[in-house]
Amino acid sequence: MFRSIEDVRERLAEQSYVSDNRLATVVFLATRLNKPILIEGPAGVGKTELAKSLAGATGRDLIRLQCYEGLDEAKALYEWEYSKQLLYTQVLREKIGQTLAPTEDLREAAEVLRGQEDIFFSENFLVERPILQAVHADERAVLLLDEIDRADEEFEAFLLEFLSDYQVSIPEIGTVKAKHPPVVILTSNRTRELSEALKRRCLHLQLDYPNGEVELQIVRMKAPDIGDELAGELVRTIQDLRTLDLRKAPSIGETLDWAQSLVVLNAPKLSKELIESTISVIAKYDRDAQKMLDHLGVNAKESRDLGQKEPTGERPEEAMYEMHRSVHKHAH
Repeated sequence: MFRSIEDVRERLAEQSYVSDNRLATVVFLATRLNKPILIEGPAGVGKTELAKSLAGATGRDLIRLQCYEGLDEAKALYEWEYSKQLLYTQVLREKIGQTLAPTEDLREAAEVLRGQEDIFFSENFLVERPILQAVHADERAVLLLDEIDRADEEFEAFLLEFLSDYQVSIPEIGTVKAKHPPVVILTSNRTRELSEALKRRCLHLQLDYPNGEVELQIVRMKAPDIGDELAGELVRTIQDLRTLDLRKAPSIGETLDWAQSLVVLNAPKLSKELIESTISVIAKYDRDAQKMLDHLGVNAKESRDLGQKEPTGERPEEAMYEMHRSVHKHAH
């Protein structure tokens, strides 16, 4: 899949994904050792994007399972297509009657039916979900189990067999083993601690917010139309804002959204007025937005009040009232 660690970095860069030596080493080893990668870190640091870029870099299919509370095997592995089974039963009703005709009682009939179960419980009636799709893939796929920390511990336990041997057990069919073990990427925002059993089966990669140099490289790659001076100013501002106690710090995605917004607005520099008018691009909560503006010396409330103030110093409704009084006085 990859010839070397440097090959990993180069091919990820072709997908506009900036990686360091540590990340490239983990990816290289995972593909050679057939080990899953567990990527942990805050939201928006490029965990999901790594799986997408890896699929693009290798020309393989990306199969994604978005995890959530209550996720079970039926949604992750397979379901029986009951409507199709029922249709076949109705079509074959006459044949079923002929098969059961020689039987003398219900017990014997049930035994005969059990001998025919493999007709209706075969892979022809399976609806494949992401994990089984990856197991049955004709060539090695990239399987993304996104935000595994949102799933229940029971689902983690179900994954252990698959992550150990790349096989799954289907009671009606038996054990199904992958011909081409997928490259498995698990991501976690660490909303809860994952089990030791799950971690033991994976290579671990911790991703945090990039330093200024790397983030500037990402901005220039993803938003090539932004000027160098503005890009540097934007990245320094974002790096500064992440030091604040925010409910949600700006992610790399929001950095890029801001950069692209400034390009659309033809902004020559990051002025206080521009920061105030575009703060919602990087702040997802009002309280965070106010903290950011205060920290950057932009008083949003004061700016709005100044923008609304009339030249006379009166409020608009007061000026209107005085105008009506004057007209009424002169009319009489």
